[in-house]
Amino acid sequence: MPTHGPDRRDAGPSLEQILGLIAPGMLDVVVAPRGTGVAVADVVLHDPGEERDDGTWAASGLILLAVGVEVASPEALDVLRGADRAGAAAVVMRRGDRGPRAALVEAAGLGRTALLTRRPGQGWTEVLGRLRTALAHSVPAGAGGTAAGLRLGDLSGLANTVADLVGGAVTIEDPQSRVLAYSRLDHEPDPMRRLTILGQEVPRWRVVELRESGFFQRLWSTDGVVRLPADARYAERLAIAVRHGSEVLGSLWAAADGRPLAEDAAAALRTAARAAVPHLSHHQTWGRAAARAREGAVHALLKGDVRAAPEAGVTADRPYAVVVAEAYDRRGAGSGGAHDVQEAGVGASASAGAGAGAGAGETYGGLGSAADEASGAAGQRVLDVLALQAAAYRPGCVTARSGRLLYVLVPAGDGETDPARPLLATARSVPRSVVLAGAGPVADGLSGLPASRETAELVVRVLRERAARRPPGEVVSAVAAHGEVVPETTVLRLLDRVEPLWGSLSGPVHAMVEHDRAHGSAYGASVAAYLDASCDMGTAARHLHVHPNTLRYRLRRARELFGVDPADPAVRLLADIGLRLAARRPPPAPPLG
Repeated sequence: MPTHGPDRRDAGPSLEQILGLIAPGMLDVVVAPRGTGVAVADVVLHDPGEERDDGTWAASGLILLAVGVEVASPEALDVLRGADRAGAAAVVMRRGDRGPRAALVEAAGLGRTALLTRRPGQGWTEVLGRLRTALAHSVPAGAGGTAAGLRLGDLSGLANTVADLVGGAVTIEDPQSRVLAYSRLDHEPDPMRRLTILGQEVPRWRVVELRESGFFQRLWSTDGVVRLPADARYAERLAIAVRHGSEVLGSLWAAADGRPLAEDAAAALRTAARAAVPHLSHHQTWGRAAARAREGAVHALLKGDVRAAPEAGVTADRPYAVVVAEAYDRRGAGSGGAHDVQEAGVGASASAGAGAGAGAGETYGGLGSAADEASGAAGQRVLDVLALQAAAYRPGCVTARSGRLLYVLVPAGDGETDPARPLLATARSVPRSVVLAGAGPVADGLSGLPASRETAELVVRVLRERAARRPPGEVVSAVAAHGEVVPETTVLRLLDRVEPLWGSLSGPVHAMVEHDRAHGSAYGASVAAYLDASCDMGTAARHLHVHPNTLRYRLRRARELFGVDPADPAVRLLADIGLRLAARRPPPAPPLG
C-alpha cells in the first residue's frame, strides 16, 4: 500500500462532487462527520492486512475501497478506525443484508472519515472505475473558471455562462446532435436555431448535410474550434467537441445572436469545453441513471407498488389517469408505419390478452410484445416527441417507456373526469407517424393506477385491431378515451378470459378454423364477414370483394363440411367467439422449399 503525504484538502475535488458524478444508488453515505465537502485526492483499493502499526501509514484525502469487508462484520470497526487514523476522506464497505451495526455508526460519527456502503449488485471493479472516472472529470471545489459557481450538471446555467462569454447564442448537444441545453433567447433566433430548439435536436436533413460536407469529421477529430461560416440562410457558428481523453461527451455550439460574435469567442469556447467536461459527465452518469431509476419507479407504480410514488415524482393524494400511446414512424424501415401497425395487430392481441384480462397488476408490459421486438430508432423518435408533448401539457405529468409504448400519468384537477382529452388530441398531430393512444379512467388513489393502465392498454388494443382491418394506405393515427369504446374493450376482456378454455375444446368452429389454416381456404373469413354484416349477404360480399353467390356457396359448404350454420343462434355465438380468437393467431409459416 503506497504511503501518501500530508492532507491535500485544498487540492482535489470534494467528496460531494465525486458522488454526484457516479450513478445514483451505487454508494450510500452512512455517516459523514465532516460533511461531504472534504477534498478527495485519489481512490484506491484497501487491504486491511497491509496496514502498519508503526503509525507511518497515511491515507490522507483517499477514498478507500475496503474489498471483502462487510459493514456488519466484526472487522468493520477496526477498518474504520484504521482509516480514520490514516486521514482517509472516506472508506467504502459492502452493505450486506443486515446493514451497519450501531457501534460502527457511532464510531464513524465520532471520527473524521466518512463511512459509505456499496449496495448489493455493484461490483468493486465497477465502483473503482466509476469513482476514478468521476475524479478525473471533476474540478477542485471552489476553483474558478467558466463553470465556477454552477451546480454540477447545470447545463442550462453553463449554456448561459458560455453565451455571455462568446457574445452569442449557445446550445449544448450530445454526440447524436440532440439538444441537452440552450442559452436564454435575448434576440429572435435564426430559423435553424428555432428548429433545433423546438425539435430538441438538429433537424435530420441538417445532420446529413453537415456529415456529407465533412464538418462532423473535422469537429470530432480535433480539440480546437471549428468554424461554420455564415451563408444566405444562417448566421455564423462556432463549434467544439467536449471530450475526456478519447471519449466524446458532446459539443458546444455558438451562433451569432443579432450581433457579431466576440473577438475572443473561439478562445472562450475552448475554455468552456474544458469546463463542460464534469457537467456532461454528470449528465451521462447521474442524469441518465436517475432518469432510468425514475422510469423504473413509474413502471413499478403502474404494477401496483405504491411505495414507488416518491421516486416516480407522483403525489400520493392527487388523482391521475393513465394514457398509453403506441407509436410507429412512417419513415422507418420496411413498408412503413401502416404495415407495422397491421403486423402488430396479428398475434400481439393474444400476447396482451393474457395480461389485460388478469387482475390488475398481475402482468404488465405485454401489450404489443411482437411490436416491441421490431421497435427501433424511428419509433423512439415518435416517443421522444410524445414525451415532450406530455411534459409540456400539464405540470406533474410523468412518463415511462416500454418498447413502442409510452405510459403517461396525467394528474387530474378537482372533479375533472377526462384530464387526458387535450393530450390525446395532441398525440394525433405528430407528423410522419401513426400513433394509437388510449386513456384510462381517473384513479382516485395510487392503488387504482394499475386498473387505469389496464383499461388504457385495452383501448390501444381496440384501436390497433381497427387499424389492422383497414387497407395499409388508410391507416392513420387514432385516439380514444375509455368511455368511447366500452363495448369493444368489454369484448376483449371476455375473449381474454375465454381464450384458455377455448383452446381445450373442440367442435364445428374449431374444425373450420383448422381446415382454413391447413388448406388456405376462406370459410372462416366468409362466416366472420357475414356475422359482422349482421347476416346481410350483400354487405358481407362487398367487404370480401366477391359476388353474393360466391359467398352463398362458401356458407353452404361451411355448413355441409363442418356443421357451422349461422342460422343457429348457438353456433352463431360460438363462431363469433372462435373466429375472433382465431384472428389473434399469426398465419402459419409457409412450407420450406
